[in-house]
Amino acid sequence: MPKATIERATKQKRAIRSAFESEGRPLSTTEAFEAAQALIEGLGIATVYRSIKSLLDDGWLTPIDVPGKGILYEVAGKEHHHHFSCTTCHRVFELDGCADDVLVPLPRGFKATGHDLTIFGRCATCAAQQRSPAAKKPVAGSKSIRVSEAAKRR
Repeated sequence: MPKATIERATKQKRAIRSAFESEGRPLSTTEAFEAAQALIEGLGIATVYRSIKSLLDDGWLTPIDVPGKGILYEVAGKEHHHHFSCTTCHRVFELDGCADDVLVPLPRGFKATGHDLTIFGRCATCAAQQRSPAAKKPVAGSKSIRVSEAAKRR
């Protein structure tokens, strides 16, 4: 029976790895859970937490701290890069390369040892939806509040 438990854990860990690879962007534990659930029926959130910890210990994942998002995880071993955080759908995307020219001059005597940059705005999908008059549907997980015209004039 222990062999079945090991195989089950392996399948689940593979599904979680696959979720990160197929999404191709940093994921929260919840996002990884939702993506992996599509691959493994009955996957539990505790298993996702354990698998992410194991993938961190293995050096396959790396944690990133995005302002306003907390800790997300992305596949490790990538070159230095920055992130884009969509203020509409709340997903975070990787940006290729580094924009060295956005660094500000440091005060006299300061020595930089690194930097991190997160750009905020609307991703291509959300920007296109905003331009389309037919696309007034809220993004999954977001809240929509309707304000009457009378309330707007107050």
